[in-house]
Amino acid sequence: MNGKIHSIETFGTVDGPGIRFVIFMQGCTLKCKYCHNRDTWNVKAGNPTSVPELVKEILKYKSYIDNSDGGVTVSGGEPLLQAEFVTELFKELKNLGIHTALDTSGALPISDQIKELLKYTDLVLLDIKHINPEKCVNLTGFTNKNTLEFAKYLSNINLPVWIRQVLVPGYTDDKFDLLDLKKFIENLSNVEKVELLPYHNLGKFKWDEIGDTYELADVTPPTPEEIEKAKSLLEID
Repeated sequence: MNGKIHSIETFGTVDGPGIRFVIFMQGCTLKCKYCHNRDTWNVKAGNPTSVPELVKEILKYKSYIDNSDGGVTVSGGEPLLQAEFVTELFKELKNLGIHTALDTSGALPISDQIKELLKYTDLVLLDIKHINPEKCVNLTGFTNKNTLEFAKYLSNINLPVWIRQVLVPGYTDDKFDLLDLKKFIENLSNVEKVELLPYHNLGKFKWDEIGDTYELADVTPPTPEEIEKAKSLLEID
């Protein structure tokens, strides 16, 4: 079985604990206006790669991974679109004693295959695009229904989670939305960390290269004061 791979990063430090080998899967159904990986959306693109090929590459960096208490993170795009492939990869990694993390929006319905994948997943980095369903549609093209159900399922099976949300001025920085997000997170029993990721427009050039319109061209990154205000509302450091 081959997976469609967009790219890899061999020395990731922001996608889970320790030093991570990060695999970006090709394909995504969401249409996030702030997406900095616009070139991952096309589900028909990507480099066909087998699990043995990936494992062989990962093992080149195992000493760095082990010495930093790191692991492998599968991101995207949306890795749940290739859940069967990621399951087979994670099975091999678990046999090798390598920590596995899944970076996902959780925006797909929970299938038996996704449940199987989660059996071999040590950590989920869950991107909650927006806590308000209508605003989520405006921001991503889809409601947040599946994401929130996914979050609750992860809590029910007690799988460790890091919650992530991008702070986009004018879109995800409303005081009451952030307070609603905080309330939602408080009802989950498995959240180890909440990360607020400041919006940036460094991926705009990818939209330009594809010939697509980047709607947030006039949105500036949040100021340090705006970031601290949002963190205060979420009660995170």
